[in-house]
Amino acid sequence: MLRRCLSSRFVSTACSQHTLPRLRPITFCIPQSRSYQSASVLRSDHAPLRKQLKEAARAGRGQQDGEALKRERVRQERLANWELTVGIEIHAQLNTGSKLFSRKRLSQLMLSRMLTVTGASAEYTDVPNAATWPFDLAVPGSQPLFQFPVLIPAIRAALALNCQVQPRSKFDRKHYFYHDQPAGYQITQYYEPFARDGHLTLTQHDGLGKADGEKLEIGIKQIQLEQDTAKTQEQDEETSLIDFNRSGHALIEIISLPHLHSAEAAAAYVRKVQSILYAVDAATTGMELGGLRADVNVSVRKFGDVDSNHSYSGVTGLGQRTEIKNLSSFKSVEDAIQAETDRQIDVLESGGTIQGETRGWSLSSPGVTRRLRGKEGEVDYRYMPDPDISPLYIHPEVVDQLRENLPPVPERLLDMLCARYGLTVMDAQALLSLDDGGRLLWYQDIVARLGVLEGDAKSRLGVQVGNWVLHELGALLTTTETHWHPDLIHPQQMADLVSLQIENKLTGPSAKRLLRVLFDGAKESVAAIAEKENLLFMPMANEEYDQLAGVVIEANADEADTVRSNGKQAKGKLKFLLGQMMRQGDRNRMEAQRAERVLQAKLLPGGP
Repeated sequence: MLRRCLSSRFVSTACSQHTLPRLRPITFCIPQSRSYQSASVLRSDHAPLRKQLKEAARAGRGQQDGEALKRERVRQERLANWELTVGIEIHAQLNTGSKLFSRKRLSQLMLSRMLTVTGASAEYTDVPNAATWPFDLAVPGSQPLFQFPVLIPAIRAALALNCQVQPRSKFDRKHYFYHDQPAGYQITQYYEPFARDGHLTLTQHDGLGKADGEKLEIGIKQIQLEQDTAKTQEQDEETSLIDFNRSGHALIEIISLPHLHSAEAAAAYVRKVQSILYAVDAATTGMELGGLRADVNVSVRKFGDVDSNHSYSGVTGLGQRTEIKNLSSFKSVEDAIQAETDRQIDVLESGGTIQGETRGWSLSSPGVTRRLRGKEGEVDYRYMPDPDISPLYIHPEVVDQLRENLPPVPERLLDMLCARYGLTVMDAQALLSLDDGGRLLWYQDIVARLGVLEGDAKSRLGVQVGNWVLHELGALLTTTETHWHPDLIHPQQMADLVSLQIENKLTGPSAKRLLRVLFDGAKESVAAIAEKENLLFMPMANEEYDQLAGVVIEANADEADTVRSNGKQAKGKLKFLLGQMMRQGDRNRMEAQRAERVLQAKLLPGGP
């Protein structure tokens, strides 16, 4: 017995290939749980089973998407009565070889890595507690010794965020007990930080939502230096392992003012801060590797509520805020704010009050924030000046020198790429974000090798090179699951490929074939490869175009008649005929524009 559900095409093929008796129409039954109401008799005019299942799945997805959109619409209508306010504290590890207050250099951690080989693979693993100094472990009698090299990336970050670097700052002790902080306090700069009064501007190019307007400026209250804590690894409910390699690493804490009013804007703000820290070499890792973490302060109040009397850093009329700690991805920032907003509105609409507290967010239970502890304040932390560390003095000439040599921030680079090379904002952003800027340098090298051009010529060239670097090469990287690296294709080879196309010595399909040869590792010159692979463009004579057009028109008489009857209104049919010409002709020799002109001359009165 043939126990399979087959389409009519498969049944007829099976009969022709084997000496089976002619099959009667097969009746197949689909369980009622799949939302089909009855069995169907397979006929030639029925859609194949696979197509039916795809359509059913598509309908299911459409229903789910519709329900999600409906829920979001209800949520937005509800939020229309409430004002959300968000402030963010970003903790970023500085790009420095020194810890903040100990002589142990982080380079020794790299030297202490142990190579573990398992089969054919090898990976480097940090040796726990190998990069420590007595002060990192709070050994009695050990003293802090400020490491001045940490100031260089810290000042770069402050300048890039438009802050005023203070000539004098001081360190404080923030007291709390936790096993990742053996001294019982953290050294920070709460009262007199090294940088103040900055700002950051977000636009819709940064991911700003439409509800936030075209532009939003977020004030930065201060940036302070502080110690990182040790790393905790939970083994089970009763056991935690502590690695002090990270303890004492130099951090900056970037404290924003409560100027954000949507979860989308908050995520965009964190994303832009990270990109700026990368650009000016103040940080080497971001959220994806644990080098940047965010705490968000969330409060809601009804519009026009005069009873909202909470304030923060001079901003008044706010609701009671809660703090969500240690968010480690941009999506977590956005999702946690949305979840906490919904929770606070639920509490207030039911007649309750919001408690000032610290809450947590877990990917294992998305959509819900959970209470960790009551919100600590200045009194709880018992801030006090650190008696072992002298005030920090930064000479203005040091700040001026770093400002003069500050690398351009992404916003300036974006403007430069669009203005100088004619790239779209989307392509310019892609170049900035890919491969830590490596793809951008490679792109600029290719353009430079094509010669010094100015004005429109430079823009046209920049757009053309951008198309090859981002889209054509990008498609190859995606389909082959290959990671880009600067030695994949030599910049001179890419420049020669673009040059041949500019000189009309390569058609589009031939250029793509040539790119694939280069992608596969060919090291010869582009000219040699093009000649060897017979890719160079050899133009067809007018008579050849005319003859090929005649063959295509004769083979597709109905389409040709439609074009004759409707003229240029039948663009689709004309494009179809053009496609047939390109398919039947030699693509290395055909020009699409010439082929289209020949078709128009044959089919339309008066020619093209």
